[in-house]
Amino acid sequence: MFRQHALRSTAARRYATASSGPQARATVPNYDLFKQRLDRARATVLENKPLTLAQKILYAHLHDVSSMTSAPVPGETYLKLSPDRVAMQDASAQMAILQFMLSGMKQTAVPTSIHCDHLVEAYEGADKDVARSWQTSREIYEFLQAASQKYGIAFWKPGSGIIHQLVLENYAAPGTLMLGTDSHTPNAGGLGMLAIGVGGADAVDAMASIPWELKAPRVLGVRLSGSLHPWGSPKDVILALAGKLTVRGGTGYIVEYFGEGVESLSCTGMATICNMGAEVGATTSVFPYTPSMARYLRATQRAPIATAADAQQASYLSADEQVTQSPEKYYDEIVDIDLSSLEPGYNGPFTPDLYTPRSLMTDTVGREQWSDKVSAALIGSCTNSSYQDLSRAASLARQASERGLKVAEGTEFLVSPGSEQIRATMERDGIQQAFESIGAKVLANACGPCIGQWNRDENPVVKNRETNSIVSSFNRNFRARNDGNPNTMNFLTSPEMVLSAALSGRLSFNPLADTLTDSTGKEFKLQPPTGDELPKDGYAQGRDEYKPLLDHQPAMEIPIAPTSARLQTLEAFVPWNGQEFFNTRVLITVQGKCTTDHISAAGKWLKYKGHLENLSRNTLIGAANAAMDGQVNLVRNSIEGLEPAQGTIPDVALAYKTANVPWLVIADYNYGEGSAREHAAMQPRFLGCNMVIARSFARIHETNLKKQGVLPLVFARPDEDYFIFAKDPHELVVQTQGVKDINEHNPVVTLLVERIRDGNVIETYSVECRHTMSADQIGWFKAGSALNLIASQQGATAST
Repeated sequence: MFRQHALRSTAARRYATASSGPQARATVPNYDLFKQRLDRARATVLENKPLTLAQKILYAHLHDVSSMTSAPVPGETYLKLSPDRVAMQDASAQMAILQFMLSGMKQTAVPTSIHCDHLVEAYEGADKDVARSWQTSREIYEFLQAASQKYGIAFWKPGSGIIHQLVLENYAAPGTLMLGTDSHTPNAGGLGMLAIGVGGADAVDAMASIPWELKAPRVLGVRLSGSLHPWGSPKDVILALAGKLTVRGGTGYIVEYFGEGVESLSCTGMATICNMGAEVGATTSVFPYTPSMARYLRATQRAPIATAADAQQASYLSADEQVTQSPEKYYDEIVDIDLSSLEPGYNGPFTPDLYTPRSLMTDTVGREQWSDKVSAALIGSCTNSSYQDLSRAASLARQASERGLKVAEGTEFLVSPGSEQIRATMERDGIQQAFESIGAKVLANACGPCIGQWNRDENPVVKNRETNSIVSSFNRNFRARNDGNPNTMNFLTSPEMVLSAALSGRLSFNPLADTLTDSTGKEFKLQPPTGDELPKDGYAQGRDEYKPLLDHQPAMEIPIAPTSARLQTLEAFVPWNGQEFFNTRVLITVQGKCTTDHISAAGKWLKYKGHLENLSRNTLIGAANAAMDGQVNLVRNSIEGLEPAQGTIPDVALAYKTANVPWLVIADYNYGEGSAREHAAMQPRFLGCNMVIARSFARIHETNLKKQGVLPLVFARPDEDYFIFAKDPHELVVQTQGVKDINEHNPVVTLLVERIRDGNVIETYSVECRHTMSADQIGWFKAGSALNLIASQQGATAST
């Protein structure tokens, strides 16, 4: 077995050695190779069946089709794929690099980039905030830069832009496959790329040329007809779809858009739609290649890719003709959206799937008693910071400015450009001035408030935990995510609607029907927004200081100070001992929604993303305890005399770890929805968690648990067995039956549960669960983590 792995690793090293190093932008994809792989798959296991676009790209990236004996079964078969590229943002890149350092690789096997966009806090404005980030996070930036130089990674410094906008501008290419350590990686689907959000350990697989596993997804077809009316925007498409599907309706699916309505959308508009596909739990989202994609590629200096893609449009970069003619036969499910009748929407508060169309919003605000006053209006984020987004919103700002109107009193208006290229272009074309003329503050080219990097502490609504509403063009609006205030209600909408809310200061204001009052007291109605798909004079390139660092230095030393509070060299997790799990305690039975924000909070905790021990102090602090009336971050200790007897989740978990007491988590539906952060799996593992049993999992988080050696199980009877653990879970002691002989063909693992009170067993239960691990994933589990397995493979290579 080791010999087989050694041969594969040697091949990986040869591939890495031949790599061209860090790239400024993508080169022309090897479409001939993709078609060869696809043709081979078609002729064998696929039996020449018609394919959707998503299936074409997946099967064109099969690592070894000759090893497959039958057609993939969606939801069952694990595909082994060879990604073309990896992209990482600075918060998640830290742990990914720390893991890659243990892999034994000398260079990344595929082109890789790191984008410093998460650690810039929004406060005073663009340049000042970037400068401050260098003061507060210099240690992290220097670590990531040195690692980039050592391993041949393109390094984009803070202020250069948001990862997904930079990928769209520089690296996305139709028909290719990319992994990104951020849940909104599917943004690149707007350029026909299959881009999938993953945890850092998955990225390490690709970086080390280890085949990456994905359970064969189903394909959900979204048929678009008609075209958007003047007030409509691409954001409204995904807001409406999220309302239809809910946050878990897309789990296990790739969302593929088709129909005549597709041709009416811009490339960046399609990216917006794909970006927020993460909010319905989809594996990724993708559009077929269109002329707007070709225009965007040429506008962003990638004409050779456009020329090559033009030749592949019919054969590779769109669904097969039979699928187009009879989509009901080939998509697993179809949702119809008529763009012509689609009206602006608002999703929220507190969840990205609570959809309200604009025509019903005014009445809903009153009925639900939402705070009508808009305390802040925010345009930007990776979802909506394109030139088209900003130019359309600016057209409304100009209408207001011409009438002497500014942002409503008491409303803060913030704009985050998506990249330095976008910022420079909007400054050149007067868009920035249009925003500033009505009172906007332009922030850094970074994530900022969207991910909780927003210094709003001096605002009374935050200081006093006041109920208030904000309106944003962001993609995610979980409670307390943006400013730390659990009473801030964030409503997701289009940039155009954000701008109208900024001017009116009211959530109930409907720009399609209501009027504003100008500086002379005269009422006027905003005219529909207008804007350009692409800048007429091309994109301005911006400041040279924000161009990527492309400096491969294999001898570079990577700085990690032993006394650092923010970076910590990883130690490998202990391998599984080959036995059943005994005497495992239930730390918490989680009630209701538990996102990765609840499991591993961001905001002020982002600074510890490279220090697992310090970051573990926030583990599950947002989780509600079903056994304690939904109280958050409070559990009972099950061990007599062990302190604290009752305390925060991290405190009790640490007490268990110190006492060598294994523990597990019982979770509700869609556990781990939200971002791709693998810390939400690593932290429980670090503190001694051996299992998470859920009614269901979000895709990325379930994979992250597997990667870190935690056993994820789902209840065979989720609507019954979950509630066994909702009453005094601290009294329960769990052992397993079936883990010792775990295999991919028998998914059953039984929990033997005893309720112990005053030293006596008073109740027993037998609870059937199921795992979803493939043979390779069982290998990760046995090794203690996927990284342990990779390291052993590299070690075996070194010894041959």
